[in-house]
Amino acid sequence: METPQSPALRSYHSWIANETLEDYSLRYAARSFRRWSPFVIANTALGGISFLALEAIGGAITLSYGFANAFPAVLITCLFVFVTNLPIAYYSSRYNIDMDLLTRGAGFGYIGSTITSLIYATFTFIFFALEGAIMAQALKLFADVPLVLGYIISSLVIIPITFMGVTMISKLQMVTQPIWIAMLLAPFIYIAVGHPETLDQWMAFAGSETSDGGFDVLAFGSAIGVLCALSIQIGEQVDYLRFLPDKTRENRWRWWAAVISAGPGWIVVGGFKILCGSLLAVLAVSAGLSPSTALEPIHMYIKAYEYVSDDPRTVLALAAVFVLISQVKINVTNAYAGSLAWSNFFSRVTHYHPGRVVWLIFNILISLLLMLLGIFQTLELVLAVYSVIAAAWIGSIFADLAILKPMGVSPPFTEFKRAYLYDFNPVGCGSMAFASLFALICFMGGFGDLAEAYAAPIAFFTALSGAVLIGVATRGRYYLARPRVPLAEPDKPVVRCEICELEYERPDMVHCTFYQRPICSLCCSLDSHCHDVCKSSGTVLENSRSRYFGRALRSKIAPRMTQRLLKVSGVLFSLAVMTAAVFLLTYRLIERHCASAACGKRYASPAGVPCASSAACHWRMVDRSLA
Repeated sequence: METPQSPALRSYHSWIANETLEDYSLRYAARSFRRWSPFVIANTALGGISFLALEAIGGAITLSYGFANAFPAVLITCLFVFVTNLPIAYYSSRYNIDMDLLTRGAGFGYIGSTITSLIYATFTFIFFALEGAIMAQALKLFADVPLVLGYIISSLVIIPITFMGVTMISKLQMVTQPIWIAMLLAPFIYIAVGHPETLDQWMAFAGSETSDGGFDVLAFGSAIGVLCALSIQIGEQVDYLRFLPDKTRENRWRWWAAVISAGPGWIVVGGFKILCGSLLAVLAVSAGLSPSTALEPIHMYIKAYEYVSDDPRTVLALAAVFVLISQVKINVTNAYAGSLAWSNFFSRVTHYHPGRVVWLIFNILISLLLMLLGIFQTLELVLAVYSVIAAAWIGSIFADLAILKPMGVSPPFTEFKRAYLYDFNPVGCGSMAFASLFALICFMGGFGDLAEAYAAPIAFFTALSGAVLIGVATRGRYYLARPRVPLAEPDKPVVRCEICELEYERPDMVHCTFYQRPICSLCCSLDSHCHDVCKSSGTVLENSRSRYFGRALRSKIAPRMTQRLLKVSGVLFSLAVMTAAVFLLTYRLIERHCASAACGKRYASPAGVPCASSAACHWRMVDRSLA
């Protein structure tokens, strides 16, 4: 019998051990922590659907492709999102794990899922930046706050709320939800009852990219391509749904109602808001606003509240308050989800976890950088490109949860612990990589105009079919690296981790064959000494490096060199983001002049630098005569 290794004891910082702050960011959500009712969790998850990027997206596709193409695209996308999001919401709620942990066992493997963690983190900071820019526009119009300062305010105000995780966020959503619902519905009730003719004007609107305003197969596909980026919103929904209580005979109806309404059901509210933005953008353009201004939600809702009140001050105040409430409600979710995604990504890459709150600040810094770069002005292009990757990811994970699990190819449960997973599973990694590459070639016009317009659906169906084929061909052998080992004392609800010396519930624990004792999933993730010997023969640890380098060269390489290099790379990347944000912020603050027909001012900055003094002249080019 092998002598067990002496464990290197680990002591976490106080904010990591405090689960009120950490919110089980890398763990199974413990039963003892899940003390909220299904209604509270569903309300918290649905609170994030307030994001006004939905209105901006609806307005953008309508102004570009017309109502005849935008409306059916919204309906088809809503159906697509509901169907693909349902199994994700169910498995996350059933096993009480977030999107990142779910993806590990749903076809991607332990290291392979770092790719999806990065994609998900990208989604959160892109939308945080979009929503922050919308909030800054409202502050500029309502209180004449400079855009740059508005970007900073919209970022900083989110930190104290998100710092306390779902505990504080649930209280915020509970207080603001009735106010937000009333302010959302009021102007559209006034429009539908008092001015029904505006609906005819909306339905007759022809977009700038269509010749006759009728249905066009390419315009329809392009609209779907933009909307498909929203399919990853389910990740933010299940980040809250994992805190649902266990399903019992007594609460099963409430449990299912919460899963469906706050899971795939988010797109019902979301689709309504997309159509609202489509209507308001048409009304704003018809009233004489430029298309770029009409796409700013603050101007959309100024136009909406003009149907409620004739007083310009009241209209502006109502629109500004609605926008500010909406943006705070969604950006606490974006920041929270981003902190979870970055925690998962860096813990696997570097075997290091400084705490969720550190990655919260990091995610907000990246979002601030994107705001300063003017991401709102490239909304359609950013989402069209991103939707290709998003559709491929959703296709791979949907194939596992909805097809391969019922077929018996994939295990019926979702395993997330490192000790039982292969580093890479070709089912998810292979299908997503091939689908993304193929669809990006389509998007760049490599296979004609039709394939370019439908690049996102192509990515989804390619990933779906690829995952099924690979799963059947490999017979699911890459899902579990070794059988689960039962822990001692099965009647005991909690087990002591022999590394961090804290107690956790049994679903979060694993038997480590390297230390020959139980350890928690986080200590298992962060351990850099075992080299995954639990999933291979004992000789692998001794011969792994000599197989490639030889003993002579191996002796000259410092221990854990790869881990150290990854840590240094992570620190350098973090510092680069912070440095870029500081320099760009400083540069934007010292801008003094602007060249734009909208404001009549001039500035001598390099071409393409965004103007800080007016939302209307954001990202205007400098007059060449100034050179």
